[in-house]
Amino acid sequence: MNAIPFSVLDLSPVPRGADIAQALRNSADLARHAEALGYRRYWLAEHHAMPGIASAATAVVIGHVAAATSRIRVGAGGIMLPNHAPLQVAEQFGTLEALFPDRIDLGLGRAPGTDGATAAALRRTLAGSGDSFPRDVVELLGYFGPVDALARVRAVPGEGMDIPVWILGSSLFGAELAAELGLPYGFASHFAPDYVVEALELYRSRFRPSARLAKPYAMVGLNVYAADDDETARLLFTSIQQQFLALRRGNPGLLPPPDANVEAGMAPHELAGIRRALGFGAVGGPETVRDRLTGLLALTRPDEVIVAAQIYDHQARIRSYEILAGVLRDSGLGRLEA
Repeated sequence: MNAIPFSVLDLSPVPRGADIAQALRNSADLARHAEALGYRRYWLAEHHAMPGIASAATAVVIGHVAAATSRIRVGAGGIMLPNHAPLQVAEQFGTLEALFPDRIDLGLGRAPGTDGATAAALRRTLAGSGDSFPRDVVELLGYFGPVDALARVRAVPGEGMDIPVWILGSSLFGAELAAELGLPYGFASHFAPDYVVEALELYRSRFRPSARLAKPYAMVGLNVYAADDDETARLLFTSIQQQFLALRRGNPGLLPPPDANVEAGMAPHELAGIRRALGFGAVGGPETVRDRLTGLLALTRPDEVIVAAQIYDHQARIRSYEILAGVLRDSGLGRLEA
């Protein structure tokens, strides 16, 4: 198995007892560490009306992180396109590319990233929805095309810029669209792993080469919670378990501190659901992480991996990515660029 690049997915978590300003400072700080460690990309995700996530204005946060770093690629994992006019996205990312040349990525999703009422408030109308997603993607790609002074609508900045555009998803729909358009594809297996193998097979088998991409390029999302020993890592993991449980119960909140007894407070169906949703990854000390990654990479055969780690303590979060980097170097499973 060839060593593959690893990247970072950040939801800019707001820990209980902190505020959004601190969460955004933490994101910039983690990005600097990720760059020094050799991770390829640092992506931020669009979510709305969630007190524990500070990256709702995703393009703004990308600019904040890109300004705090110098080499690592920074981008959206992803922009929820139904919430935006394609022209607006083209202008935002064209501006980012102008400010940070050859460092900006644009991943696109078709989910709202929020509840129905907030989605309606974002769009003012629900006429733009996941059903129009393929058309909106094609429109957005057109705005990044060659400069045409005679075009009725132009993205300025945006036109003529070679910004990598990805399709992101957690179902077969995104895989098929990415294959048809000849775009790189990322699967959100860090929270919805059920269709990951089937989606990757579909994407690879139906891929059509394009001017943007000659052959399939697939990324998978993994949860990696690494610590010096298994017990400590499992304790760190309980924060995201609590937050995910609160979200499923309709009460999203700040990222809570670890709680070793969190599973005891769950109903059996809740525990099973959370274990299934968040189980695609590795939680443990270095050897456990290495062994688990070996199996997951063999199963999915990705071209790249993006790692999520919603950890309450910022220094423990940095340490998790440091341990992972050490595992990748020692095992040869991953390729880091430092």
